[in-house]
Amino acid sequence: MSSPPSPRPAPVATNEMLIGALLRVPAQAIHRRIIRELNAAGFEELRVPHMAVLQFPSPDGVRPGLLAERAGMSKQAMNQLLRSLEGLGYLARSDSPDEGRARIVRLTKRGRAAYAKIHEILRNIEREWSAELGPKNFTQFKGLLLKVWESPLVK
Repeated sequence: MSSPPSPRPAPVATNEMLIGALLRVPAQAIHRRIIRELNAAGFEELRVPHMAVLQFPSPDGVRPGLLAERAGMSKQAMNQLLRSLEGLGYLARSDSPDEGRARIVRLTKRGRAAYAKIHEILRNIEREWSAELGPKNFTQFKGLLLKVWESPLVK
């Protein structure tokens, strides 16, 4: 049984909205939608916390420590998520062939299918947002986000 969508925050004046909320609220909504649609597509056991692993760039071939760093969480918390996803059949951890004792994450066939479905969902979201904002505005919006992402401000 799916839960109803979370209510939107109460309207506030534009100058009161800080950048953290302006970025966080849509990101959380996207994660909830991805999980809702993944669950409906047969990936019933996935939950929002799993998005810390199943996000861009792919976790395939990556060390758990780097995944933890990308997600902004401790190695212990990441390893707990990895154990969960491994137990559910989405990934496997193995020794790195060229890094001694280092471990790497590999997506299983089911993990690759889920990751492909995530991309499909995100493409649908982009089409919807483009229609809502207008193609020109959406392209500009995405371009500005990319510019911020590439800047030293977020390093």
